[in-house]
Amino acid sequence: MMLPAAGPSPAQTCAAVLVAAVLLQSVCVAVTFLYFTNELKQLQDTYSKSNIACLTGEEIGDFVQKLDLVESEERVADPCWQVKWHLGKLIKKMMSRSYEENISAVNAERTMTLPHNERQQPLSPINRIAAHLTGNSNRKSSLSPRIDSVGRKGSGQKISNWESSRKGHSFLYNVELRNGELVIPQTGFYYIYSQIYFRFRENENEDSDFLAQIRNPKQLVQYVYKLTNYPEPIMLMKSARTSCWSKKAEYGLYSIYQGGVFQLKKEDRIFVSVSNGDIVDMDKEASFFGAFLIG
Repeated sequence: MMLPAAGPSPAQTCAAVLVAAVLLQSVCVAVTFLYFTNELKQLQDTYSKSNIACLTGEEIGDFVQKLDLVESEERVADPCWQVKWHLGKLIKKMMSRSYEENISAVNAERTMTLPHNERQQPLSPINRIAAHLTGNSNRKSSLSPRIDSVGRKGSGQKISNWESSRKGHSFLYNVELRNGELVIPQTGFYYIYSQIYFRFRENENEDSDFLAQIRNPKQLVQYVYKLTNYPEPIMLMKSARTSCWSKKAEYGLYSIYQGGVFQLKKEDRIFVSVSNGDIVDMDKEASFFGAFLIG
């Protein structure tokens, strides 16, 4: 009598199932590892390409020119835009520094190659245009009864004799004094100023009618004129005041000052005239006239 073949024992079956599960799990882990490795490689390649595209997708030159434009919040938050923004700022800074260095070098070379007389010179008495004339009480007949010798019309009596030498406070820098007139050497804007000192002092030997006439209220007027090619002189400034001296006063004093900026042309002439020239005191500290170029 034969016995039936015995099947696998439960222990063997359990071991076989366990081995199969381990193998299946190993295969799944290997497949998962390969899958994620491939995905990570693809992501890395994509990120690397996107970084290059960040710099090549738009011309850097155009981007640098647009740095100061206001960007949208969405674009400012873009990492790619931030990278290009910082790079553009750096390029712009380096270009600006290089430009300044080149300009400085060119200017220095130009200064060295220019002739000495063409280089910019500091302001000095050699090229300054200015004049300051003072009164001269020692000179007689300082007042001219007419505006000029050719009979041009005008008001008052021209002061024809000023102290122009370097005595005291007077001076002339590149300006000519001709018959009481300052001749303008160069077209430009000039500041012109003048002060005239009126002084009346009673003298016992004077004629009583003359004294009475002087004591009467007078309009003391100072004029500043310009002479051009125009037939008549052109008034630039006028200042006046009314005097009324008391009989009890030993003498009366008044001074009139005025000044302003005017555009003058080359060869124009300027001068001062006054009313009541018989009471003008040409004291050098009190009566003066001048002009200087300001631009």
